[in-house]
Amino acid sequence: MLRTSVDADTLDPAAVVESYKNLANIERDFRIIKADDLDLRPIHHRLEDRVKAHVLICLLACYLIWHLRKAWAPMTFTDEHPPQRDNPVAAAHRSAAADAKAARKHDPADNPLRSFRGLLDHLATLTRNQIRFPGADTDIPILAEPTPDQRRAFQLIDTPIPLTAA
Repeated sequence: MLRTSVDADTLDPAAVVESYKNLANIERDFRIIKADDLDLRPIHHRLEDRVKAHVLICLLACYLIWHLRKAWAPMTFTDEHPPQRDNPVAAAHRSAAADAKAARKHDPADNPLRSFRGLLDHLATLTRNQIRFPGADTDIPILAEPTPDQRRAFQLIDTPIPLTAA
């Protein structure tokens, strides 16, 4: 049984159950903040404005991760088109396309699929090197050759591969 203070006109029983089940996404986001993708260490602030700023930055980071998960869904095992459920209490099922992605471990174009964490790890191998020629006093930044998956990841977020790490 679930209780809510929201009127039944605003949120019907099915929406209440769906909202409750969506709490799992919030819990996942807090795990992301603490350990998984963002690995933010505990920071102890004493001033109220700094605490609020820290929370805002953490939530913005979660929002960024949410957008990246959506944009990079074709490169990961994410179910891009989960089937609609008539009954929110019933167990969720994956689409046939998601099952095929998981079974083949490749997309229809035969590109390898990764977990979201695996894709971030693969993107982390894209490096920028500083080259200094003998007798020269200036460094030249050179980007390592991106893999096709790295290029595709940046194309999916409609962003050029940065030459500099900011």
